[in-house]
Amino acid sequence: MKRVLLFAAALAALSGVCAQAHAQMRQMPPFKRIQIPAEPNAIPLYSGVAPGSEASRQVELWDEIMGERIARNVTRPTLTPVLPDPGKANGTAVVVAPGGAFMMLAMDNEGYPVARALAEKGVAAFVLKYRVDATPEDEKAFQAAADARFAGAAKAGADRVAPIHQPLATKDGLAALALIRARAQEWHVDPNRVGMIGFSAGAMTVLQVTLADDPVRPDFVALIYGPMTPVTLPAKVPPAFIALAADDPLFGNSGFGIVESWKKAGAPVELHYYEKGGHGFGTHHLNATSDSWIGQFEAWLGARGLLRPAPK
Repeated sequence: MKRVLLFAAALAALSGVCAQAHAQMRQMPPFKRIQIPAEPNAIPLYSGVAPGSEASRQVELWDEIMGERIARNVTRPTLTPVLPDPGKANGTAVVVAPGGAFMMLAMDNEGYPVARALAEKGVAAFVLKYRVDATPEDEKAFQAAADARFAGAAKAGADRVAPIHQPLATKDGLAALALIRARAQEWHVDPNRVGMIGFSAGAMTVLQVTLADDPVRPDFVALIYGPMTPVTLPAKVPPAFIALAADDPLFGNSGFGIVESWKKAGAPVELHYYEKGGHGFGTHHLNATSDSWIGQFEAWLGARGLLRPAPK
């Protein structure tokens, strides 16, 4: 439990703010450079250099923090399919966007395990490795940058929480949706049943994709421990599943403005507000009711008819 809470606190600090409860923490847990995984099934989102990254010079790196892998300095975004057994496939697809404060991507907590769980339910899942902010290539410099950001964040209060917008991440989210719909027949996906789920910064990315003035927007969304501030929604709003813990140091005391925004727009929305779970609970098991979020998300998909085979 202590390990999970420390990791969650680290992610909370990297999101740009930290609750006073974590103010005594001044250093990130240590990062360890690891070999970049082969990712044989990863599909580039763009042919050639990703638009907007023409001048980027950073090199993609992978680290391990408290036994879990993170990717950083992403400039060549990819989509990794995690497809269901053909006998289970129901035609629904979900893009999975891990979080990490746009400084890194929590691939092992909020990426692959989520995709595998959805595939077990017949959903074609796609892990999105989207572009994030540049961080120092040198491991010690990266650790120092993370520590500095953590220390600065610890001085901020939860009353200063504001969503972060990474325009390149938003572009990658839209490109992922377009790619899935373009290859829908190949992946046995209904192009009208393509949604997104995001965690923390990934939730911010999913939200920005939803708000984008672009017809490729998702058919349904799930925002897991993302900002709760109200937003101005477009005319066509997808159904939303929202999950958050009351003890989340970032967004747990921010009200439910985003839920009210969905209701004001007349769009379906479901909120799960757990007593405990902190920020970054993802696929960790904390012996808290937040452990059940993915089952409840799957139940929500089922109630919307998205786990039944798509009509032909």
